[in-house]
Amino acid sequence: MSEAVTAKKFLSTEEPKQAASQSTSFSFSAEGLDKLSLYLSQAIMLEVCVHPKPGLVTRCSRGAHTDMTILTFAASSAVLAHAFKNLYELGLAFPRGPRQLFAKARALGAEAEKELLRATKGVNTQRGILFSGGILCAAAGHCLRDEREKRELLATVRAMTKGLTERELQEGKKSKTAGELLFQRYGIKGIRGEIEAGLPCVTGRGLPALEEAFAAGADLNDALVHAFVCLMAVTEDSNVIWRAGLEGARQVKEQAEKILSAGSVFTAKGRAALAEAEDIFAARRISPGGSADLLSVTIALYLLKHKEFPTAIL
Repeated sequence: MSEAVTAKKFLSTEEPKQAASQSTSFSFSAEGLDKLSLYLSQAIMLEVCVHPKPGLVTRCSRGAHTDMTILTFAASSAVLAHAFKNLYELGLAFPRGPRQLFAKARALGAEAEKELLRATKGVNTQRGILFSGGILCAAAGHCLRDEREKRELLATVRAMTKGLTERELQEGKKSKTAGELLFQRYGIKGIRGEIEAGLPCVTGRGLPALEEAFAAGADLNDALVHAFVCLMAVTEDSNVIWRAGLEGARQVKEQAEKILSAGSVFTAKGRAALAEAEDIFAARRISPGGSADLLSVTIALYLLKHKEFPTAIL
């Protein structure tokens, strides 16, 4: 396959919410949902290993970070794997509705966050994916209480988190978290808005990118890099905005579009654009951690949908 053909194939200007409406239904069998905590545990380790991911820790780089390496992620990933399983079991056993389940899951997640920070000696590696992945696992367990043949996972996620941004960001309480401050300053909803909407960046951009990359014969690492770049192009990344402001967020999306326009990881020009982004993000301490979290969710939902990757893991 020529580089010109590859570059053309992987370009997309479709907005994630528009694309999501065209995607297949996210309903799954009991057998699949029972494995979601396992898939998410695999996903968080795959995400941190993938290289290159500009600004982020990988198996080859510390990105824009001076306080963590892949070993820090290894320590926290074990905590998250345990938490994901516990949250799935919570959802499976919980007798009340989705809103009440969310409150219970949030409390369990807060305890897991303390354990995460203990394992990393206070370094925040994966609190974002603990939040979104934990909700998914609790929702998966809760779906299995439903006797229907097909269980609508993302519909349950939306039901669990309905009104979340209004309750936590729009009620005018004194700001304590970065997410609350960013909403007050810029109207940024971040991961709360993404998950309340049913993960449109994942279903509309991350998953299609991963499936297209595999269909074109990409290996696992390159397919995941491509999905990550596509997510960077559309994610409202509060991690970036907190560290680098709105200008930094604009730059991340511009760099992502530049990489995609050059052919993404599938061409020499695209790889050169990736390397340029690595240098820029490291120098300016830009870390698109929100996109990395959504890559983990993308991987997990891909496995939930397809059960395995169509290529060898090398």
